[in-house]
Amino acid sequence: MHEPAFRFTVHPSSGLPIYRQIMDQVRALIAGGHLGPGDLLPSVRQLAAELEVNMMTISKAYNRLEAEGVIERVRGTGMRVRPPDARRSLADRRDEVRPLVEQAVIRARQLGMDDAQISELIQSILKEHPS
Repeated sequence: MHEPAFRFTVHPSSGLPIYRQIMDQVRALIAGGHLGPGDLLPSVRQLAAELEVNMMTISKAYNRLEAEGVIERVRGTGMRVRPPDARRSLADRRDEVRPLVEQAVIRARQLGMDDAQISELIQSILKEHPS
């Protein structure tokens, strides 16, 4: 099995439960085309070890994604991405990301950062996470 072109990350102090962070990342990877129909997700055990979190946390995320119809369980293989009913448009993806960016910009403003400083920060983050 080859190494995936993406990595999951979690931020325990973010205030968002870790299982939700994982769910959001799976959805984002699918929306961005990094995961497609039939692609396998890391096993519960593998992802828990990689992220250093409890296996039940990963299991909870996968079970909820399965209940939503985003992924499906394949006996003996693991969890794989289900085919989408309809591909999400760029507008839909922007609508999903906008509140997160808006929250970050508001916080940066509260900390006294100007447009140039915010843009510089965003550019450095984009370089750290190339597409």
